[in-house]
Amino acid sequence: MTSETTQTDPVTAETEREPNALQDLITRARVVLWDFDGPICRLFAGHSAERVARDLVEWLESNGLHGLLSERERESLDPHVVLRAVDRRHPGSDLVAELEERLTKEELLAAKTAFPTAWADPLIRTWTARGVRLAITTNNSPRVSRAYLEDRNLLACFAPHIYGRTQELHHLKPHPRCITRALNAMGVAPASALMIGDSPSDLQAARSAGVSFLGYARNDRKDKLLRDAGAEVVVRSLESVLSVVRESG
Repeated sequence: MTSETTQTDPVTAETEREPNALQDLITRARVVLWDFDGPICRLFAGHSAERVARDLVEWLESNGLHGLLSERERESLDPHVVLRAVDRRHPGSDLVAELEERLTKEELLAAKTAFPTAWADPLIRTWTARGVRLAITTNNSPRVSRAYLEDRNLLACFAPHIYGRTQELHHLKPHPRCITRALNAMGVAPASALMIGDSPSDLQAARSAGVSFLGYARNDRKDKLLRDAGAEVVVRSLESVLSVVRESG
């Protein structure tokens, strides 16, 4: 079952007042950089991210490392918070490598039950058909993005340009490294690129790299976070983006 038949995200009044800005972003883009978890799918829709975070914390504690995390970090229920915290204290260590591999395995399991974002699949295919090049720029493992895209028959739309988490965890977004890696590999200037993301860290990374940003917000909370962070164009459904891409073709 395709994502567009299983979700109906409403378009906000704000988006309706931004058609010219949205069209301008899309018209100028020769390359589109996609965050993975959010704009393309809900990675942990069927595989709890909170449980993954708890499992990572419990693994650390079982190895006598209870004091490695602060109380706030232990209770964050965000696996990336746990991973970043350990890396700050033991950068480049075998401990960090083991923790990152454990998270990657959980993400690979999550990819099997990830929920496609409404209208993402046809938008990806339409942009590709129009000759716009696409890349993934994510804090998730690139192995996870590849697995999901291959399952959806979308890998050819992105490969080989999939840039995700590496052992250099200090380069995770909001650091712009994954974006600059994509731009350099694709030989494109920042002014010709557009990033689609759903978090303030995506926005900050895009700004640092000099890349235009289009926010995707699946609910009011995400919308407010993006707008409070300074996002100028935010859509609540990728259907509006798909319509502009089709009209501009």
